[in-house]
Amino acid sequence: MSIHVTTRTNYPTWLPSLLGLFIAVGPAATDMYLPAFPAVEASFGTAPGTAQLTLATWFAGLAVGQITQGTLSDRFGRRIPLIVGFIVFTLSTVGCALAPSLTWLAIFRAAGAFGASAGMVIARAMVRDLSEGHAAAIMMSRLILVMGVAPILAPTIGGAILAFAHWRVIFWVLAIYGASCTITAWRVLPETLPEERRIRLSLAGQVARYVMIIREKTFLTHAIMGGCSTFCMFAYLSGCSPVFEEGFGLSPSGFALIFGLCACSLVACSQLNARLLPRFGLSFMLTTVARISFCGTIVLLVLAFSGVHVLAWIVAPLVVVIGCQGFNNANSTAGALSRHAAHAGSASALMGTFQFGLGASSGVLVGLLTDGTPRGMAAMMFCGMLGAVIADRFRPRPESPHS
Repeated sequence: MSIHVTTRTNYPTWLPSLLGLFIAVGPAATDMYLPAFPAVEASFGTAPGTAQLTLATWFAGLAVGQITQGTLSDRFGRRIPLIVGFIVFTLSTVGCALAPSLTWLAIFRAAGAFGASAGMVIARAMVRDLSEGHAAAIMMSRLILVMGVAPILAPTIGGAILAFAHWRVIFWVLAIYGASCTITAWRVLPETLPEERRIRLSLAGQVARYVMIIREKTFLTHAIMGGCSTFCMFAYLSGCSPVFEEGFGLSPSGFALIFGLCACSLVACSQLNARLLPRFGLSFMLTTVARISFCGTIVLLVLAFSGVHVLAWIVAPLVVVIGCQGFNNANSTAGALSRHAAHAGSASALMGTFQFGLGASSGVLVGLLTDGTPRGMAAMMFCGMLGAVIADRFRPRPESPHS
C-alpha cells in the first residue's frame, strides 16, 4: 500500500513517529551492543579496545551508505530504497549474530550500516520534502524524540540480555527490529517524492550536483558544524564503555544507567529546541548551543587530565555536552538543507556521509587512545566541539535575527 503526499504541509500526523522508528534503527544498532564490548573481546580472545574497531567499521558503513542512499532516493522515490536498505540491514545483522571472528563481525557491521543508512538519510530527506525552515527543525526535533528512545533503551536492553544470554542474542533482537521496519515500510509508508520531482542524473551529473552542494557556503558551514558535533558524539559512544566498565568498574547494567541518563538529556533538549526555535531563531540557537557544548568539553578535558576519578564529576559535563547534541543535530541539519529543497536526498546524503566519516575516524582514534581513563574520550570530544565553534564563526548569518 502506498499513500502519496504531494504537498509539504499535508502529511499524516503519525508520520514523524514512523520516521522516528526508522531513523532509530541506526542509533539502536549502534548502542545496543556497547555494553557487550568486553564480552565480544573475551569471546574472540582479542585485546581490550579491539571491539571498538567494529564500531568504527559501522560508522564507515554509514558514511559510504548514505551517499548512495541519497542518490537512489532522489531517483526512485523514498519508499523502495528504504525498504531495500532495511532488508540489507536485517540480513547483515543475522550475519553479525553468526560471525565466527571479530573480523567477520566488523565486515557484517559495515554491511549492516550500509543498509541502516537508508533509514537515516531518507527519513531526513522526507522531512525536507514536507517542511522547511523552522517547521523542518521542529519536525526534526519530533523525530529525535522518537529516535531518542533508542539510545535510552538500547544499552539497557543490551545489558539485560547479557545478564542471561550470550552477546550474539543482541544481534538477533536487532534483526527482528530490522525485519519489522521492512514490513512496516512496505505496508504503510507514504511516498513523499512524487514522480515529477524525481531526479534522473548520470554519474557525472550526480558528482557535479555534489560539488555544487559542497560549494554552497550555507550548506558547507552547517554541515561542518553538524559533522564536528557528530565527531564529539561518536567519541563519547566509542569511549564510554571502556571508561565506565573498565575504568570505573561498572557492570553492564550500571553502564546502561549512565548511558540512559545522557540519552535522556539529549531527548529533553531536542524537545526544548522545538519550543525555543520560534522565539530565538535557528542561527542564535546554533551559536549559543555550540559554545555551551564547547565549554562542557573543556570542563571534561580538565577533569580527565587532572586525574579526577569521581564518577559524578565525569558524568555531569557529559550530560551537558550530550544534551546539547539534541539541539545541534536538528538545527545543523535544517540549516544545511535549507537551500536544497530540489535535491534534499543528495544534500542529506552528503551531510550524513560527512558526519559519519568523521564519526568513523573518531571511533578509531578513541580506540587507539583507550587506557581505562576518560582522557582519550575527553580529548576527542573537545576537538569535535572546537571544530564546530570555528565553523560557526564562518557561517552566513540571516538578515532576520529570528531566522
